[in-house]
Amino acid sequence: MRMTIMQKTRLLICVTVALIVTLFPFYWMANSSFQNERDIYDVSNIRWFPDFQYWNNYFKLFDGRHFDTYFINSVLVSSVSMVIALAISSIASFALARIRFPGAKTILYLVLGISMLPAMVIISPLYFILRNLNLYNTYFALIFPYIAFTMPFSLWNLTNFFRKLPKELDESAEVDGATPLQTFYRIMLPLVAPGLFTTAILVFIFAWNEFLYAVTFISKEELRTMPVAIVGLPSDYDVQWGQIAAASVISTLPLVLMVLVFQRRIISGLTSGAVKG
Repeated sequence: MRMTIMQKTRLLICVTVALIVTLFPFYWMANSSFQNERDIYDVSNIRWFPDFQYWNNYFKLFDGRHFDTYFINSVLVSSVSMVIALAISSIASFALARIRFPGAKTILYLVLGISMLPAMVIISPLYFILRNLNLYNTYFALIFPYIAFTMPFSLWNLTNFFRKLPKELDESAEVDGATPLQTFYRIMLPLVAPGLFTTAILVFIFAWNEFLYAVTFISKEELRTMPVAIVGLPSDYDVQWGQIAAASVISTLPLVLMVLVFQRRIISGLTSGAVKG
């Protein structure tokens, strides 16, 4: 269907407005990180463009604070959670999608039901469980809940990818003498690579941005993650918006770079799903 000039103009206007509404808060956050507090509060002389010669807000974050430690903690917790969740969910989703056994649909619906529980509902039982297991104030106090909460999404997403693969692949592998495990690793897993990348990045983003469990299960300052560290920046007497903006830029930058680097695989995973027979 060919579009008229008027339709193209309307579409361009809608896309432009959507981009401005979506990206302007991030631009203003980055812009504020390169301004001093006086300029930020001066509404009579708004600075629309950042002063890249002013890096004091970034320097102050690491002056007497442990922002490098917070950043490493976030990378460690998010990466480990992503790898473990992906390893478990990929094998489980392959079994649910390709191997016939009683109760497969029941398991999927049960997983879906568990994912509907609000995080606030189970935070108290999780707290006592972690306390009794001596996991409170450890990395595992975050890794285990993150795996549990990202598992339903990972399982459902990857199950759909495995289901879209042609059944002939299983039959050919069985004729050649491959076991189900060999079929999974050597044939199926490479074919669902777009889905794996998409799921991995979304799980990483969830673990990176999560705040409720991070502030509840971690009280040691040296184990804090970036979201908790940013919330702890304001003092009782002052709110340094420039430093908060700089910390938010540092926290957001890895996610933006990850999406930009793997955008083709993400789009492929969200649209195609897998090889279609």
